[in-house]
Amino acid sequence: MDVGDATLLLRRAKAGDPEASKELFPLVREELHRLAARYMRAQRADHTLQATALVNEAWIKLVDVDGADVADRAHFFRLAATAMRSVLVDHAKARRREKRGGDRLKVTLDPSLDAAEADAPPDILDLDEALTRLTEMDEQLGRIVELRFFGGLTSRRIGETLGCSSKTVDRGWRVAQAWLRANLS
Repeated sequence: MDVGDATLLLRRAKAGDPEASKELFPLVREELHRLAARYMRAQRADHTLQATALVNEAWIKLVDVDGADVADRAHFFRLAATAMRSVLVDHAKARRREKRGGDRLKVTLDPSLDAAEADAPPDILDLDEALTRLTEMDEQLGRIVELRFFGGLTSRRIGETLGCSSKTVDRGWRVAQAWLRANLS
């Protein structure tokens, strides 16, 4: 690879010249693929990202980097390695989010807050399990949470439903919230 040509082509690609990317990529593809294959060998066997996909995603990052002037061949491949690492880290974070329920519906124990505004909203499946345990311990507290959280009822309505005062419901709600927070964190 001629570093001067590559630097010029990289600058043109960053400036939005699609032909520059087309000219540069074949100059560096084979070496980038070797680098990607080395990175992928260090990953777990069931990794869902292939070396070719890693090269392609890293290439997009390389072309999008602002102000990175390539001094020499080694510098270019350091930038490429950093881009590949970034792709692998992003991929791992996304996989961890999915594995830990990142695709699940997030909820908050405070119905006045939107789930997006809550500090650390519990996962709906975790909340369901905790609510089941709470109901086994104290059926009335479980019902209060269920009616308030899932049913959206006011303290007065919950009291009417359960045959108790709204003050009893409010106390029960505070106790249930504290118990759920302790058991969901």
